[in-house]
Amino acid sequence: MDAEGLRLATFGAGCFWCTEAAFGELKGVEKVEPGYSGGKVAAPTYEQVCTGETGHAEVCRVTFDPSAIGFRDLLDVFFSIHDPTTADRQGADVGAQYRSVVFFHDDEQRRVALEAIGELEASNAWPGPIVTQVAPFEAFYPAEGYHKDYFRTNPQQPYCRAVIAPKVMKLRKSHPDLLKGR
Repeated sequence: MDAEGLRLATFGAGCFWCTEAAFGELKGVEKVEPGYSGGKVAAPTYEQVCTGETGHAEVCRVTFDPSAIGFRDLLDVFFSIHDPTTADRQGADVGAQYRSVVFFHDDEQRRVALEAIGELEASNAWPGPIVTQVAPFEAFYPAEGYHKDYFRTNPQQPYCRAVIAPKVMKLRKSHPDLLKGR
C-alpha cells in the first residue's frame, strides 16, 4: 500500500488491450497500465514478448483504492472477462504470453486468488478446470506507449470492435455495481 492507501494488482487475461479496457471501467481503479511480467528478460519489447521466448505474459498493473473496490471484486471481473480454462491462449491469441495469471503482491492476494479459483471450480461455472496461474509478483515492465489506452484511442480498429467492445459490454452488464459513475 502506498502513502495514499492505494494498492496494486497485476493480471494477465490474454491481450492486455482487453484487460486494460475492462479494468479502466471500474470505480476505485485509479490507473491501469499494460505491460509485461513473469518472464526472464529485463525490459522486453512487444516484439520480443510476441515470440513467446521471454516467458513474459501480457499483463495489466491495476492501481486501486481498496476502500472503493476490493481485490476480490477485481478477481471477479478478471474471471468474467476471459476464459480461465484455456492454457496459453485467449480466443485467436495463442502463446504463453496470453496465459491466464494472477501475480500476487502479498500473501493476502495469493490467498484470495486461490480461494476464488477453488470456488469457481466447485461451482462448475466453467466447462473445464481453471488453469489460471497464481504466482508471486516480481517485476513489471511497461508496454510501449502505443499500447496505452488502445481501445479508447482506436475504437474503430477491427480487433477493438470484434473482441474488446463485446468484453466491455459484457462487463457492463454483469458488474454494473462496480462501474465508475454508478
